[in-house]
Amino acid sequence: AFSKRPRLNHVACLSLFTEPSETLPEESKSVEMPFHHCHRDPLPPPGLTPERLHARKQLYAACAVCFVFMAGEVVGGYLAHSLAIMTDAAHLLADVGSMMGSLFSLWLSTRPATRTMTFGWHRSETLGALASVVSLWMVTGILLYLAFVRLLHSDYHIEGGAMLLTASIAVCANLLMAFVLHQAGPPHSHGSRGAEYAPLEEGPEEPLPLGNTSVRAAFVHVLGDLLQSFGVLAASILIYFKPQYKAADPISTFLFSICALGSTAPTLRDVLRILMEGTPRNVGFEPVRDTLLSVPGVRATHELHLWALTLTYHVASAHLAIDSTADPEAVLAEASSRLYSRFGFSSCTLQVEQYQPEMAQCLRCQEPPQA
Repeated sequence: AFSKRPRLNHVACLSLFTEPSETLPEESKSVEMPFHHCHRDPLPPPGLTPERLHARKQLYAACAVCFVFMAGEVVGGYLAHSLAIMTDAAHLLADVGSMMGSLFSLWLSTRPATRTMTFGWHRSETLGALASVVSLWMVTGILLYLAFVRLLHSDYHIEGGAMLLTASIAVCANLLMAFVLHQAGPPHSHGSRGAEYAPLEEGPEEPLPLGNTSVRAAFVHVLGDLLQSFGVLAASILIYFKPQYKAADPISTFLFSICALGSTAPTLRDVLRILMEGTPRNVGFEPVRDTLLSVPGVRATHELHLWALTLTYHVASAHLAIDSTADPEAVLAEASSRLYSRFGFSSCTLQVEQYQPEMAQCLRCQEPPQA
């Protein structure tokens, strides 16, 4: 129905490029201009941003602490014959693996976009967070099985003194790692260069200090381990003074492993929302639509899509149907400006076209239903 009508296609540019009256010399063409012809911000410098550099330092420090104390727990758990201590060591091993994966994903995310990966490698950090959560689920499942076996069979002995000493050290190690990972990094932006990360539940006014998906996932891991370490410490105190209550060892493993699994739910929810191309949690469909409709000259919108490459790298695209008397470039500039300033989108692509009455009956021009 619309194949014969003219369409004006534009990308979301905030300024126009004017052809020079004379051919510029070759030298002057390479001079960097203060303002780009169609990009909201200058090209960012290569390499990691200050936020990601801080995240990398956090992960390096936490990974080193985690590895040292993991080795200590393996030795202590073996000497004490404690499954709970070995459970804590296994969780630390999962933490080491996930942090190393996060460090790799941080490096991978700095690679530039290509013709195959046109959005770049930003989502590598999201995949790293998912791998971290899945690894914890797998390790915890194995240890829950071992704890259940110990509850069925009582033919084991636990050295209460060694278990108490090792559990005390484990609590200190997890507290140290939690402190390292929870330190506030440099303030990050939710604007057009919002390639940094913050939890989806929080608004841009009060970002949490965990500004990176990988750091956040590692911190959730450490919180689960810390909770379990306190449980193991309590069980070790009981077994030290009352050896006949050695069943506290597998019981604590069973109870606190379940708590560790539950602590991964928020991170898993946000990661799945990103991978399923869901609308960012802090950005509603209706507010964005109403903002576009409030632009002078816009009669209707359709093909409105909102999604996130990462937890704060939000992207929007839409078709704007405008009056025949409206200036397409003015509408484009105003609509883009409102989306950037009000919602902090990192990228916006808008197509401007003349409004046609038959759009009201077009199935492809209708809004999607509520979820």
